[in-house]
Amino acid sequence: MLSFIESQESVFRLLTFFSIFGVMAAVEWLFPKRILTVSKAKRWLNNIALMMFNTAVLRAIFPLAAAGFAAWCAQKGIGLFNVFDSPLWLSVTLSIVLLDGIIWFQHKLFHTVPILWRLHAVHHADRDLDVTSGARFHPIEILLSMLIKFAAIALLGVPVVAVILFEVILSGMALFNHSNVAIPLSIDRWLRKVVVTPDMHRVHHSIHRYESDSNFGFNLAIWDRLFNTYRAQPEEGHYGMTIGIKSQREERHVVWLTGLLALPFRLFKRAPEKKQQNNSL
Repeated sequence: MLSFIESQESVFRLLTFFSIFGVMAAVEWLFPKRILTVSKAKRWLNNIALMMFNTAVLRAIFPLAAAGFAAWCAQKGIGLFNVFDSPLWLSVTLSIVLLDGIIWFQHKLFHTVPILWRLHAVHHADRDLDVTSGARFHPIEILLSMLIKFAAIALLGVPVVAVILFEVILSGMALFNHSNVAIPLSIDRWLRKVVVTPDMHRVHHSIHRYESDSNFGFNLAIWDRLFNTYRAQPEEGHYGMTIGIKSQREERHVVWLTGLLALPFRLFKRAPEKKQQNNSL
């Protein structure tokens, strides 16, 4: 199975991405959590256009994808798992967990460093959350993320199959936890002990900074609890909370593709807010 995944990387990744996208889009249409405030057709058109633009830019600048870079590192004996012999199942499992932790730290960094926040603001400026929000990032952030991923692969010596599985899991979980799906509280309470759920991640997209500076995880839920950035629920509730950025509400800046590409270069400040704790679940 692992050899098949490695040999059919492109097919496997495309098939899983569009399958998860289709399933989550259908489920959030059947069981929506919140009423959307912006035209869904308008948001989808621009969010998907940004995703396609990012894919083209990434392929043009990094023709050697992460899996290809991992294969090169393995050939050159670069990285911990390429130096120390270990069973494939163990190196794959540890690689996926460690890469997930690195992505958590990267996400935290993009909220902490002002110039990086300007890039990441494109993701947070979305005034609604649904499955398309999971792929809505500025192209410069996508490129920086790839460089960080390359560095992590070189440091750890991540096996090729682990890179493929991690990228599939990460993109799939991003589609899942950004979706506008109503999951029963009884299920969510247990599910979020392991993975990041839509309710858990929605807090991160609050208009309030003391809430958006929490719940940085995309996949495993352990990191926010481990580093004390976990917040159970939004102060105003999931139906009453406002999603987005306070200073960026105009559709021409936060919905349309041209505005999204220009957003990091606009003059705006991220106002500090006093952090409040809410860790009841």
